[in-house]
Amino acid sequence: METAHTTPRREALTGVACLLAALLGALVGLAAWLPYGRRGLFGAFEGETNPHVLLVGLPVLLVGGAVTALAVFAVVRGRWRTALGLAVAVAGLAAVGFGFDVLAGPQAVSDCGSPC
Repeated sequence: METAHTTPRREALTGVACLLAALLGALVGLAAWLPYGRRGLFGAFEGETNPHVLLVGLPVLLVGGAVTALAVFAVVRGRWRTALGLAVAVAGLAAVGFGFDVLAGPQAVSDCGSPC
């Protein structure tokens, strides 16, 4: 038997769980970005850096991780249309990530010839 007092509590708990899932997903995105970001910002050949890794890569991976976690949360709750929309958003973020090469290291590291 559900009363008016249990429904708002359940909705609040669901909202908190959704928020925690999004935060966990963003942290996973940050953890995935850290090795590439460190290499792109600090591990360059002759001091060359790639700020593109920070300006584009970090937001794409943070948002991608959060949206992926929300899509999984929607699937677990049985919200198929919401999950499908979030999956399309993840695919769009992945396309942006591949298009802008957000995990690229400094150019000198990848273009270095035989002397390296």
